[in-house]
Amino acid sequence: MSGENEDYDDFVEEDAEPELPYDYGDELEEEEPGHASEDGDESNDEFAVEAEVLEDTERGQKPNSAIGTGTQVDKSMRITTPFLTKYERARVLGARALQISLGAPVLVDVEGESDPLIIAAKELRAKKIPLKIRRHLPNGAYEDWSVNELISDW
Repeated sequence: MSGENEDYDDFVEEDAEPELPYDYGDELEEEEPGHASEDGDESNDEFAVEAEVLEDTERGQKPNSAIGTGTQVDKSMRITTPFLTKYERARVLGARALQISLGAPVLVDVEGESDPLIIAAKELRAKKIPLKIRRHLPNGAYEDWSVNELISDW
């Protein structure tokens, strides 16, 4: 067989490892971070990580003191519209339908209906959905609206 493809035999080396497109860091296996080195020093500057502790804020965003404090706006000082948007309606119906499908108590008469989405729509029309909507404002504050407080065209 070696006589048939001499060019191929010259090209392929036996016991050659394939070249990987990415360096997987085999050199890091020599010493693990946090273990004592030969000098007895337990800290390893090569693996040191600088960490910063942040305040716990909504959705993990870092607070920006220039845009606000991230506090809740009082009900009497609300500035957003009292109407339920189509996006909020879709989110509320989906969340409530999921709750109903997982066995949450239904708050309206189902009249033989078994589809959780239709039951959630009935609850929305009857203003019986026990959910709140949080609307974030540009200054970092937010307003919490109960779904039952919002005006819906449904």
